[in-house]
Amino acid sequence: MSITAKVHIKHERLALVPTLRNLDNIEIRVIAQGNTNPGATVFPFLIEYTDRAELERMLDDDSTVNSYELVDWTVETGIYYIEHTPETKLISTVVTDVNGFLVHTETRGRGWLVRLLLPGREALNTIWKYANENDITLAILEMYGNVDAGGEMSYGLTDEQKAALTIAYEKGYFREPRDISLDEVADEIGLSSTAMSGRLRRGMRNLIATTLADDGCEE
Repeated sequence: MSITAKVHIKHERLALVPTLRNLDNIEIRVIAQGNTNPGATVFPFLIEYTDRAELERMLDDDSTVNSYELVDWTVETGIYYIEHTPETKLISTVVTDVNGFLVHTETRGRGWLVRLLLPGREALNTIWKYANENDITLAILEMYGNVDAGGEMSYGLTDEQKAALTIAYEKGYFREPRDISLDEVADEIGLSSTAMSGRLRRGMRNLIATTLADDGCEE
C-alpha cells in the first residue's frame, strides 16, 4: 500500500539553506516538474522576497548554488532555475531511487518541509537511513496509508479515526450545543473518554493536514 509522508529536513548544506539563514521573511518552494532524472541538479524554484537585488546577492554567495537563471519576476516573487553545487545535499535522488515522488517541497524553519508519495513504509525507511548516513535531520511529521476503497478517499484517517469521527458527527457531538457528551460517544465504541478524545483529536489533525492545511507545518 502506498503511503504519504510529510517530513521536515535540516542540514547546513541542504539546497538554499545559506540563503534562508541570511534573509528573514523569505519563502521558497520547488515548482513541480516532470523531470525524474535521479542525477538532476537543476530545479525550478518560486521565491518570495521583497528585494530582488538583495536576494540575488545572497544567491551569489550561497555555497549550495552553482548558478541561477531568472525566468520571471513580478511583485516580490521570482521564478528561478537554480543549479546546485556538487556539495549540496539533496534527498531527491534517494526518493527517485525508491520510486517515490516529491509532491510538495517548501522552506520552513531554516529547513525544508517535504510531502512525499511513496510505494510503502520500506521506501520511507530507506530515505530515513539515507538521511541518517548523510547527517541530515529528518523528522516525520505525518504518515498515512493511501487506502482506496472503491474510490473513497481516506484523507489521512485510520479506520479507527474515521469510525470515531463518523459516530461523533452522527450522534451530534459537533453540534452547538452538543447533543451527546464525550463519555457517551466513547461508550458507543467501547473506549474511555480519554482514548476517545485522543482519537478524535488525531483524526481531526490528520483531516485538516490533508485538506485545509495541506502545505502547513508544525515546527
